[in-house]
Amino acid sequence: MTGRTLALDDALYSYLLDVSLRETPLLKRLREETQALPMARWQVAPEQGQFLALLVKLTGAKRLLEIGTFTGYSALCMASALPEDGHLLCCDLPGDYNHIARRYWFQAEVQERIELRLAPALETLGQLEREGCGERFDLIFIDADKANYPVYLEHALALVRQGGVILFDNTLWSGRVLEQSPDTADTRAIQALNRRLKTDQRIDLSLLPIGDGLTLCRKR
Repeated sequence: MTGRTLALDDALYSYLLDVSLRETPLLKRLREETQALPMARWQVAPEQGQFLALLVKLTGAKRLLEIGTFTGYSALCMASALPEDGHLLCCDLPGDYNHIARRYWFQAEVQERIELRLAPALETLGQLEREGCGERFDLIFIDADKANYPVYLEHALALVRQGGVILFDNTLWSGRVLEQSPDTADTRAIQALNRRLKTDQRIDLSLLPIGDGLTLCRKR
């Protein structure tokens, strides 16, 4: 037994993947294609994608919202876990990678469950609220521009139902959250979000050391 989270060296991480990762050949091809892109660091880890899919099933979620989609790996994981009448709304900016996401969603035959809105996420979130989508989503995954994380929190709380789940990616930020005087707005925003979540009585909270840090919030 240990009183703290284990640090994973390369050998232990390889073992974790070997005994638990159930990545499909299609997901593996998408991940490998993404790794060849200049922005490959935006990709979620495969074990994280599998965890998101498990959360969808555990919670019985049917209406999902993703803020930051990139080449669609996490969206594919979650959409594949949805029931046939489930729906995933993805928010991202127009980019050359959009067609990669759509191509893999089509190959996985989940394209009918996914709606991709291409615009600044804050615009899309505001539009959803104006459309009357408040408290309509079961699960919201946020993996977009970090400087807006505190703002995304407020929108997510307005859009997720009571008992629903909000997830923030990159909340350990490769250790940069420890910086005393960070130079970047991204680091400062993640630090601010983490501190705010710790005392936010609107949610239940757990920060997991999976990937680059994944924070789970349950709306009370």
